Amino acid sequence: MSSAEYDLIIVGGGPAGLTAGLYAARAMLNAVLVEKGAVGGQVLLTDWVDNYPGFPEGISGFELIDKMAAQAARFGLKTMLGSVTAMDLNDPVKRLTMEDGSQLTAKAVIISTGARPKQLGVPGEVELTGKGVSYCATCDGPFYRNREVAVIGGGNTAVEEAVFLTRFADKVTVIHRRNELRATKISQKHAFANEKVHFLLDTQVQSIVGKDGVEGVQLKNNNGEESFLPVYGVFMLIGTAPNNEMLPLDDLGADSYGFIPTDGEMRTSIPGVMAVGDIRSKAVRQVVNAAGEGAVAVLAVEEYLQQLA
Repeated sequence: MSSAEYDLIIVGGGPAGLTAGLYAARAMLNAVLVEKGAVGGQVLLTDWVDNYPGFPEGISGFELIDKMAAQAARFGLKTMLGSVTAMDLNDPVKRLTMEDGSQLTAKAVIISTGARPKQLGVPGEVELTGKGVSYCATCDGPFYRNREVAVIGGGNTAVEEAVFLTRFADKVTVIHRRNELRATKISQKHAFANEKVHFLLDTQVQSIVGKDGVEGVQLKNNNGEESFLPVYGVFMLIGTAPNNEMLPLDDLGADSYGFIPTDGEMRTSIPGVMAVGDIRSKAVRQVVNAAGEGAVAVLAVEEYLQQLA
């Protein structure tokens, strides 16, 4: 086969990518991690991680990523800052095109490009983003001291961030379109026990109202009844969309949502290409399983490279 610049390129520096980088560096592979911005992914937007093994008192998202990056660096992981705009993965030598037009080549690729918050798509959302509409409670919560805010969503992120917002806000109203929450029972228990957290179920946001800032949300419940909830902030926490713009989705057999299916060893349908973390098609997206996937993927890469030798 033609020569490649690297044994392995890891695209994306969240928990999955950093763990893959750590394992690759320890295995003395000629590997590089490419990240378009700061390493960490969505974990950097998380105030406190309370369920990662080894930290009985919990740890901030920033500190956890800082420790992961430092550990990978200790073993000599190469990192590169830049955006991958296209991938040609079907040949034995994988080619990644960068934003500046340059190319990187490798025998194997681990895709760990992650995901991003979804938008609700209602009137006022785009116009008021940054003026009361936020997708990150950790980032913007302190702006709403002694105010009333709304959280849109019913999963773990929405319910847990609603509790976090009570550190600042006087009242947090969780608005969910279904008649029951999707969050885990322990997350629901904490939220229900917090007197500052209130719930509006079977209710959908019709629009976000305000001129220079959010003034409230126009609502309609599933019986057709309309109402207006005055709030100063709206936190959109309704799930994630895959960061897949640079991926050959048809070649990778992406699912209907744009996430990448793999087998249990993180192998995609293309030999030598693995997918890990939030970009992977799966039910559970947590830091702990993302890290595990990164480790498993590198072991699969090592096996693949041995077959090529």
